[in-house]
Amino acid sequence: MKALEEYLISIGPIYSALLATTFTWLLTAAGASLVFLFKSLHRGVLDGMLGFTGGVMVAASFWSLLNPAIEMSERLYPTMIWMPAAVGFFVGAMFIFCLDKFTPHLHINFGMDEQEGPKKQWHRTTLLILAITMHNIPEGLAVGVLFGAAAAGLPDASIAGAIALAFGIGIQNFPEGIAVAMPLRRHGVGRFKSFWYGQLSAIVEPVAGVIGAVAVLYVQPLLPFALAFAAGAMIYVVVEEVIPETQRDKYTDVAVLGFIGGFLVMMILDVALG
Repeated sequence: MKALEEYLISIGPIYSALLATTFTWLLTAAGASLVFLFKSLHRGVLDGMLGFTGGVMVAASFWSLLNPAIEMSERLYPTMIWMPAAVGFFVGAMFIFCLDKFTPHLHINFGMDEQEGPKKQWHRTTLLILAITMHNIPEGLAVGVLFGAAAAGLPDASIAGAIALAFGIGIQNFPEGIAVAMPLRRHGVGRFKSFWYGQLSAIVEPVAGVIGAVAVLYVQPLLPFALAFAAGAMIYVVVEEVIPETQRDKYTDVAVLGFIGGFLVMMILDVALG
């Protein structure tokens, strides 16, 4: 772990963010690659995995993003400690809200008649990818912002904490890749095409990660706002997308247990490594 930290410090925050978010993208691809072995996945397993994803995102939103944002605000904005976290969180949620309203997309377990955003006669595959891409933007931003914060030398952020967040996001991206690729395969899409679209949904993470690292590296007062922005965006995704998708069948308890498991894993990672 120490060697990894030293290596990431040596290559700088932008390349570190790119490397970390490439890792999270590759784990999405690893999950999507299961379509080469299986044509379908039991709905209970899928709901449990989606619940796990939600748990990781909620835990990361507090332990890795909101808590550091509040601690930074104590030094950067001592007269309004609450303000950066509150403003950033709200703006992050509104960012995803606007994407949700103005981008045609379809959630994983929903039928074509439940398409959200502007109604388009697009292929189901395209709509699914757009939904997961929206989901992945805040995850990439979160990793990039945290690496930028650590590189700025702020005591409230560390390379170890950024690594923990990248591991947590990567772990939950594995079932996410499965959740995109398997429904496509089940609906008759070929193995390679299902894999391709499954991994493609996370390609936005390296882009968002680099943008986040560059932004906060050069504008340090934005750090607490940026961390809270990523948290607000992820919480919106969990409440509006992930949880509803797990509550549409008889495996709701499995999904809840998956959520608890994901929350515990991310909390342990952050406390142990960060």
